[in-house]
Amino acid sequence: REGSRAVPARAPQARVSSRDRGLGLQPALLAGLERLSIGRPTAVQRLAIPALRRGRSALCAAETGSGKTLAYLLPLLERLLGRPEAAAEAAGPAAPRGLVVLPSRELAAQVGAVAAALCAPAGLAVRGLTGGGAAGGLRRQLRAPPPGPAVLLGTPGALREALRRRFLALERLRWMVLDEADSLMDESFTEMQVVVVGATFPVGLSETLAKFTDVGRFVTLGTQSLHCLPPHVQQKFVRLKGQDKLPELLQLLKERPSSGGAVLIFCNSASTVNWLSYIMDDHKIKHLRLQGQMSAAARAGIFASFQKDDVSVLVCTDLASRGLDTSNVQLVVNYDFPDTLQDYLHRAGRVGRVGSKARGAVVSFVTHRWDVDLVRKIETTHVERLKDEGYLIFL
Repeated sequence: REGSRAVPARAPQARVSSRDRGLGLQPALLAGLERLSIGRPTAVQRLAIPALRRGRSALCAAETGSGKTLAYLLPLLERLLGRPEAAAEAAGPAAPRGLVVLPSRELAAQVGAVAAALCAPAGLAVRGLTGGGAAGGLRRQLRAPPPGPAVLLGTPGALREALRRRFLALERLRWMVLDEADSLMDESFTEMQVVVVGATFPVGLSETLAKFTDVGRFVTLGTQSLHCLPPHVQQKFVRLKGQDKLPELLQLLKERPSSGGAVLIFCNSASTVNWLSYIMDDHKIKHLRLQGQMSAAARAGIFASFQKDDVSVLVCTDLASRGLDTSNVQLVVNYDFPDTLQDYLHRAGRVGRVGSKARGAVVSFVTHRWDVDLVRKIETTHVERLKDEGYLIFL
């Protein structure tokens, strides 16, 4: 997942020019990449694009910030361009040919911006479908000039409701992507090209997929750094009592220079996000908050504002840990230590991403016995590599 300064995106900076004959992309997509100011292909893109262009269903796993968005969008859009179809009935439900399912409205908006830039030169319509409003809102989101959207990006709840109300039909669907697959599983697989994307894959994923589709036809695409902590990002673990976390955080924020980049502060619950936000208001610390219990209207635009550097501190739940472009972030603070290694990897992956100006750091407050157990697991898995680089510190 990559970030361009020009367009909020998960797609990393990676110029793919007409000289890259190995990728074999059509001129319209190359023009879209020019609009995004994308640089050379990343490892996962070089691996995935040829395989997906051949129509293979795939499990695509690579570390956060590695360019997975473009890795799946480019070859799948190429397939739509290579096989044009007759227009759908204008009066009927929207009938996209490509579908990307994402776990949050923020991620759907971000990936949608990348898809729209790629599709515009090719004349392919892109629409996003997210919930949180009345049925009329779903219908309006699906409107597009005939033959309707060629590519649809949606969250599970909104897609389910649109299908239930028959605003959406899937009979023309040629491919589907499940992005952030470990937080997104639904009994909606059909016999089409399926691409399952993620930075972490849970144990038993293949068994789960086998309930819905033939996993024997999948090709597995994975990078060498999958499930590894970013070696260039400093990991700092601070052991303290629960009552000392707030003073430690406030001191950390007050000592941070104004040029120190954006800060993500992760909490394990919406209630902690809200409480911490009130405390920061009292201390005149300008910030935003983002958590899943907020209304759709309240959430709209919050992360976009954070990406624009309007406000440099975001207090959030793990809603902000998956896939979102955080190339402006230089510090992640785990105010609450995450529950699993996978959650830690996703949070840590918010810094040191492709396109970031600084390596960044992760500071984690360790308070409970079970937190210590997870730190030991992280240490056992990654310590030798990171100590050699000088990027793992225990206090």
